Amino acid sequence: MITYERFKELELRTAKVIRAEEHPNADRLYVLTVDLGDEQRTIVAGIKQHYSPEELEGKTIILLANLQPTTLRGVESAGMLLAAGTPERDRVVVLTTDKDLPPGCRIS
Repeated sequence: MITYERFKELELRTAKVIRAEEHPNADRLYVLTVDLGDEQRTIVAGIKQHYSPEELEGKTIILLANLQPTTLRGVESAGMLLAAGTPERDRVVVLTTDKDLPPGCRIS
C-alpha cells in the first residue's frame, strides 16, 4: 500500500498520439510521438501485437509523464502509456478517456 502523498508524485496526464511507427530495432515495439499540450515527446510502447499504427494515431491515451527517460533498443522513451491486459497477455488495451479532453490534462 502507498500513501496518498506518494500517489501524488505520479504525474498522470492525457496525451494525444500524433504518430505511431515501427521500432527500427524491435519486433514488438512502436515508437510513438505524443502531444502533451505544452510539449511533444517520444515514447516506446510494447503494444505492436495488439494495435495497428492507424488505431493509435489520434487516440487520447493516459501517460505516466514523470517517469525517468530510458533507452529501449536504441530509442529514448520519455514516458509510459498505461494499458491493461489479461494475465496471459493475449489481450492488451490502451487506457484512454471516455470523453474528449485536450492533451496535457492532469489525472488525479
